[in-house]
Amino acid sequence: MKEENKPFNDVIDHFNKIEGNATNPTNAKLKKLPKPLKYFGYFMIGFFSISMLLIIILNL
Repeated sequence: MKEENKPFNDVIDHFNKIEGNATNPTNAKLKKLPKPLKYFGYFMIGFFSISMLLIIILNL
Protein backbone atom coordinates (compact mmCIF):
# COMPACT_ATOMS: atom_id res chain seq x y z
CA MET A 1 0.00 0.00 0.00
CA LYS A 2 1.28 3.44 -0.83
CA GLU A 3 2.12 5.71 2.06
CA GLU A 4 -0.54 8.24 0.99
CA ASN A 5 -3.28 5.56 0.95
CA LYS A 6 -2.34 4.04 4.30
CA PRO A 7 -5.30 4.14 6.73
CA PHE A 8 -4.70 5.99 9.98
CA ASN A 9 -6.31 3.32 12.20
CA ASP A 10 -7.65 -0.25 12.09
CA VAL A 11 -11.30 0.78 11.97
CA ILE A 12 -10.82 2.73 8.74
CA ASP A 13 -8.79 -0.14 7.27
CA HIS A 14 -11.55 -2.61 8.13
CA PHE A 15 -14.20 -0.31 6.67
CA ASN A 16 -12.22 0.06 3.44
CA LYS A 17 -11.79 -3.70 3.09
CA ILE A 18 -15.35 -4.72 3.97
CA GLU A 19 -17.39 -1.88 2.46
CA GLY A 20 -15.13 -1.16 -0.49
CA ASN A 21 -14.83 2.50 0.43
CA ALA A 22 -12.74 4.53 -2.01
CA THR A 23 -9.88 6.11 -0.11
CA ASN A 24 -9.24 8.77 -2.73
CA PRO A 25 -11.69 10.60 -4.94
CA THR A 26 -9.41 9.65 -7.82
CA ASN A 27 -10.10 5.97 -7.08
CA ALA A 28 -13.84 6.46 -7.52
CA LYS A 29 -14.54 6.65 -11.24
CA LEU A 30 -17.74 8.66 -11.08
CA LYS A 31 -17.73 9.49 -14.78
CA LYS A 32 -17.86 5.81 -15.68
CA LEU A 33 -21.30 5.09 -14.26
CA PRO A 34 -23.67 3.01 -16.40
CA LYS A 35 -25.65 5.07 -18.90
CA PRO A 36 -29.11 4.25 -17.45
CA LEU A 37 -27.96 5.42 -14.02
CA LYS A 38 -26.51 8.63 -15.46
CA TYR A 39 -29.69 9.36 -17.42
CA PHE A 40 -31.85 8.67 -14.37
CA GLY A 41 -29.74 11.13 -12.36
CA TYR A 42 -30.01 13.76 -15.10
CA PHE A 43 -33.77 13.21 -15.25
CA MET A 44 -34.19 13.59 -11.48
CA ILE A 45 -32.08 16.75 -11.32
CA GLY A 46 -33.93 18.23 -14.29
CA PHE A 47 -37.34 17.24 -12.92
CA PHE A 48 -36.70 18.84 -9.53
CA SER A 49 -35.20 21.96 -11.09
CA ILE A 50 -38.16 22.48 -13.43
CA SER A 51 -40.60 21.69 -10.63
CA MET A 52 -39.05 24.31 -8.36
CA LEU A 53 -39.14 26.90 -11.13
CA LEU A 54 -42.80 26.15 -11.88
CA ILE A 55 -43.71 26.37 -8.20
CA ILE A 56 -42.00 29.76 -7.94
CA ILE A 57 -43.60 31.07 -11.14
CA LEU A 58 -47.10 29.79 -10.32
CA ASN A 59 -47.01 31.25 -6.79
CA LEU A 60 -46.43 34.74 -8.18
